[in-house]
Amino acid sequence: MKKVWIGTSWKMNGNAAHTAAYLETLLAKVEQYTDTIQPFIIPPFPYLQQASQQVQGSAVKLGSQNVAHLSSGAFTGEVAAPMLKEFGVSVVEMGHSERRSLFGETDDFVNKKVHQVLNQGMQPLVCVGDTADEKRWSVSSESVVRQVKIALHGVSDADVSKVLIAYEPVWAIGEHGVPASAEEAAVIHTEIKNRLVEQRPGLSRDAITVIYGGSVNHSNAAELLAKDDVDGLFIGRSAWQVEGYLQILDIAHQR
Repeated sequence: MKKVWIGTSWKMNGNAAHTAAYLETLLAKVEQYTDTIQPFIIPPFPYLQQASQQVQGSAVKLGSQNVAHLSSGAFTGEVAAPMLKEFGVSVVEMGHSERRSLFGETDDFVNKKVHQVLNQGMQPLVCVGDTADEKRWSVSSESVVRQVKIALHGVSDADVSKVLIAYEPVWAIGEHGVPASAEEAAVIHTEIKNRLVEQRPGLSRDAITVIYGGSVNHSNAAELLAKDDVDGLFIGRSAWQVEGYLQILDIAHQR
């Protein structure tokens, strides 16, 4: 049975003490969920080594919040995929709306990052989403599918099955975000899968993993996960404390 992916990115929050305490509590309880769930956590860069040592040998996958589009070179401040692999990272986030809007990350850069990560045997976590204007203009599906197709350009069907796609509507992200309804999320998830299978006849729908992120919390998690094409959840502030993350793991486990 396909496992449900439940993960959290801490963004630029936390410290070493928080990381240690969070993972200690999580690791003491997470094994009861892992028959049906694939948990993953994405701390800030400075805590990757510490987190890697703590989660080693567990079912928890460690993620990075970003990666360079090239494997080495004179790129001050960047971190390459081979470096991340050395620290036990197995999931690499890219294309988050904050990276796109604040740091100029383009669809082309996302595609390059996908290839860098796959070349190192890690899993890309590609974030895609529509803006409030695109939703108002009724072009959400077109916008999101375009981002997905560019991100996967040149990626084989076999490698597509290793990619995680996170649908994160821009209007649903952040402290004042409004969560997409389960129905809204499901429409986009289904459209992503339909268009990819249409473009790639040899690709199975079951091989495509699309998770939802955008103001996920304990109140809407079960309803989102009840939708057929929602393969997991990518959680922000509701999981920045371990108790919140465990609560959503429990909801996912009981679905």
